[in-house]
Amino acid sequence: MSEVETDLRRGDWTDPDAGKIPLGQYAKVWIEERAGLAVRSKELYHGLLRNHLDPYLGQLMLSELSPGRVRRWRKERLEAGVGEVTVAKAYRFLKAVMNTAWQDDKLVKSNPCTIKGAGKEDSPERPTATIKQALKAADKIQPRYRLVVLLATFGSLRFAEMIGLQRGDLDLEKCVVHVRRQAVQPDHGDIFEDDPKSEKGKRLVAVPSFLVPEIQAHLDKYVKPGDDAWVFLGAKGARPTRNNFHTIWDKARTAAGIPGMHLHDLRHTGNTLAAETGATLRELMDRMGHASTRAALIYLHAREERGKAIASGIDAMVKKATKKPSKKATKGHAKDTKGHVEGTKPEKESE
Repeated sequence: MSEVETDLRRGDWTDPDAGKIPLGQYAKVWIEERAGLAVRSKELYHGLLRNHLDPYLGQLMLSELSPGRVRRWRKERLEAGVGEVTVAKAYRFLKAVMNTAWQDDKLVKSNPCTIKGAGKEDSPERPTATIKQALKAADKIQPRYRLVVLLATFGSLRFAEMIGLQRGDLDLEKCVVHVRRQAVQPDHGDIFEDDPKSEKGKRLVAVPSFLVPEIQAHLDKYVKPGDDAWVFLGAKGARPTRNNFHTIWDKARTAAGIPGMHLHDLRHTGNTLAAETGATLRELMDRMGHASTRAALIYLHAREERGKAIASGIDAMVKKATKKPSKKATKGHAKDTKGHVEGTKPEKESE
């Protein structure tokens, strides 16, 4: 009673009966109540809940979740062969749910998700294509999707942004692409248009001039008249989906000799090329459509590493050019030229 009274005075008291809500039930409501949550994010959370939380923790009351139980759940998921990235996403989702239960709804006294670094995704670094590889992939893909490969590489556009492009978004005179929307494909239902991933996603992307005739040829052959005509359509007039385009891309990347290359990796290639031209952090962020500096700093780091490699190469050349000859070589050289140095003619070479 004394402890309860102390907690009441401090404002730290939590009704022990308040946390008697099944985690699965609470998490499902939590997803639905998130204002402004993107469709794909909502689908991701429902998938994590369905596959990784509900079967193992879903029936536990919020008040029954302890740091030890959370640690055991995470360990069991990893031991079951679930990928580290997926487990990190599931843990981060669980932590967010319990944070709301703790700080906002006052249903539990603390958040049981206390594992340091457990929500961090250490994804393996994706490869980047060379310019020749990207151009070869563009040659190998179905002609109506050639521009997809080129814009992903040299415009750093996302697939959803490209499928959302309309004729009026392409300004050939100024060599720019207006990114105004993205095409969202939910797991169930038709494709619909939405704002880009962030407010910074709405942007103007300058493209190299060699793309202008490529864009013009695509517009002339595959795009209907009118500024609102979709830039990319399938052979039967339907909007490309992730699944059917993956099949098309898989054939192209295999034929180009880069079977492990994702289409999104071409965006990494474009970002790397932009960094190597000397683009600033702000310029990279604007081009990529990012509101935070985290991703852009990766490419700046790559540019810095390349700069160090170039400087090291120059350093090696300078050292080689200024290297003093050894004493033995100097002595031999002086002996061979002694007569010339003292003003006498060297012996005439034999015929």
